[in-house]
Amino acid sequence: MAMSSFPRRGRRAESILLSDAAQLLDASLAGDGSFSFTGIAPVDQASESELAPVASRRYISNLPNSQAGGLLLSDSASRELPAEEVRPRIVVADVHQAMATLLEWLYPPEKSEPAIHPTAILGRGVTLGENLRIGPYAVVEGGATIGDGTSLGAHSVIGSGAQLGPGCIIHPHVVVYPGTTLGAGVILHSGSCVGVDGFGYVFRDGEHQKVPQVGPCIIEDDVEIGANTAVDRGSIGDTRVGRGAKVDNLVQLGHNVKVGPLAALASQVGVAGSSRIGTGAVLGGQAGIAGHLTIGDQAQIAAQAGVIGDVPQGETFMGFPARSRREFLRSVAAQGRVPKLIKRVRALEERLAKMEGKNQEEETE
Repeated sequence: MAMSSFPRRGRRAESILLSDAAQLLDASLAGDGSFSFTGIAPVDQASESELAPVASRRYISNLPNSQAGGLLLSDSASRELPAEEVRPRIVVADVHQAMATLLEWLYPPEKSEPAIHPTAILGRGVTLGENLRIGPYAVVEGGATIGDGTSLGAHSVIGSGAQLGPGCIIHPHVVVYPGTTLGAGVILHSGSCVGVDGFGYVFRDGEHQKVPQVGPCIIEDDVEIGANTAVDRGSIGDTRVGRGAKVDNLVQLGHNVKVGPLAALASQVGVAGSSRIGTGAVLGGQAGIAGHLTIGDQAQIAAQAGVIGDVPQGETFMGFPARSRREFLRSVAAQGRVPKLIKRVRALEERLAKMEGKNQEEETE
């Protein structure tokens, strides 16, 4: 099979029986287990040969108009199915986890033969592992190390002295700056840049003068970084993204940032320099983290929150300035009462004005 710059998944030609899928998931089966399906699709788009996931009750109202041949239901949704819904179904505790298992079976990775494209450029002293895929016009600068089974997409650039572990997938147009280290199984999506110079300047002699950024950038095992995300190198210490962390598209991680293992950062998150994101922390889309802060382990930061202080372990913070969920909801509720309070104040002012006017009249008499 020919080499591809984009690792792909192909749909299996054969279908899978619902009974086999239930066994694969160790889940309960209701209805005709001989129903076979070729894919999974949303409730409102699924065909008669597809399975439709129903993760929560809000999708149940769409079922009467759905063409889906079978259902993948959560426990809670299954208890609220109308009596007339008789399609065969699998009932699981977590629909999303079940989908991940089924999709792995239905859409296995397509294999491509190891190859180095003739237009690829390899610098002096590079160390290349076995079974590599290096795409058209990819550049590996001198002294870089590429681990076994790694794939470099077209027009990707691996800087001098960079070290890539085994099994990495570097999509087209990725830039790994000099001296950056990637662990095993790292995935970098198109347009991402890791090991970039941090935003470090001093204002001197009437202008911004650059502070050399000399620290390393380290991406640990099994990290996935989305398209057009930038990860700065350290200024003097290191920038580090911990094992198993997942970073979405369009995220910015400043110099000396530490992202803990298994953390998840959604799209457009910005983390300023020297902040620390704890193990398993979750940052919602467009959340902003000021510099030199600590986000505790398993903390959750809601979308668009602006964090200007440390967040304790396990807490959920929301809003701007970000505060605990309870405090935020109380403040929102209080804001909702403001219009009524304004009306009451105005009414009291009017009554007071009338009383003062009446008192003045009595005094003049």
